[in-house]
Amino acid sequence: MAKSYWLMKSEPNVFSITDLKGSPGKTCYWDGVRNYKARNYMRDEMKVGDGVLFYHSRVDPAVVGTAKVVSKGYPDHTAWDPASPYYDAKSGPDNPVWYMVDIQFQSEFARPLALAELRKVRALKNMVLLRKGVRLSVQPVTAEEFRTILGLARRVSK
Repeated sequence: MAKSYWLMKSEPNVFSITDLKGSPGKTCYWDGVRNYKARNYMRDEMKVGDGVLFYHSRVDPAVVGTAKVVSKGYPDHTAWDPASPYYDAKSGPDNPVWYMVDIQFQSEFARPLALAELRKVRALKNMVLLRKGVRLSVQPVTAEEFRTILGLARRVSK
């Protein structure tokens, strides 16, 4: 089965690339996704070994590093906890609605690759991230888009 690539968004004040890097084993579960399309990607399509672009959203949106998927999708237990900000009364252990995966830190870029900068790269013109109105927190990335962004990150770090 071919390797797939993804972009995963997080607000840096909630969970940043630094938080991932500092997690035990540099690994953490990606919880709290409450969009059905993004959930389906994690539940049905993500595979162990898939590549991830880590994206800081909201303030100064930018791709800031890479990770890899280290588990297949499994039920998001935070949906079952009434004290969690991600609680969903419709979900439960016997009927999970929401799913998550575990990701592991791979690299942090020397400098963030800003959204405005990515918009200027011809090879990224069809990237889901750059489409108007697409706000998914988990979205597919083509192998070529992934390679292009890694190339940009290498260029800026020299």
